Amino acid sequence: MARLILFNKPYGVLSQFTDRGTETARTTLSAFIDLPGVYPAGRLDRDSEGLLLLTDDGQLQARIADPRFKLPKTYLVQIEGEPDDTVLDRLRSGLRLNDGPTRPALVERIDEPALWPRDPPIRFRASVPDCWLKLTIREGRNRQVRRMTAAVGHPTLRLVRWSVGDWSVEHVPPGQWRAA
Repeated sequence: MARLILFNKPYGVLSQFTDRGTETARTTLSAFIDLPGVYPAGRLDRDSEGLLLLTDDGQLQARIADPRFKLPKTYLVQIEGEPDDTVLDRLRSGLRLNDGPTRPALVERIDEPALWPRDPPIRFRASVPDCWLKLTIREGRNRQVRRMTAAVGHPTLRLVRWSVGDWSVEHVPPGQWRAA
């Protein structure tokens, strides 16, 4: 039977077990997960937080990570500024990025979620407002959500992957994991 792990990846952690090619060692999954034979199903950028799925089943790994299966990925996104409905509609309709058009996203403004503190914290600027979005995509290009919010003039300040398909990071503290 396939093993599936839900890991709440902290900010600054690489989505891999080893770090090769840099002079300074960076924190990897091996600092948190000591289970042989499990590998990430997809990636989450070093400066992003939240749900990272790991499995020992290659077919399940491919099904989770491959955009052909259009598995929804939901993010809680803190952005700079306060977008109006026109901006949100652009995200909902799909955008043209450097690597081509995105699929339409589900987007809604939300109240600030009750999340764990980030280390280091987001820089607060009294003169620049921010807000939170709940954004769901069904693809997973490199840094896609960050590029989408930047393309509409609202750079991402904090990005937390909340769920992938039916799996959620809810009730999993940062740096901890549980079996699904």
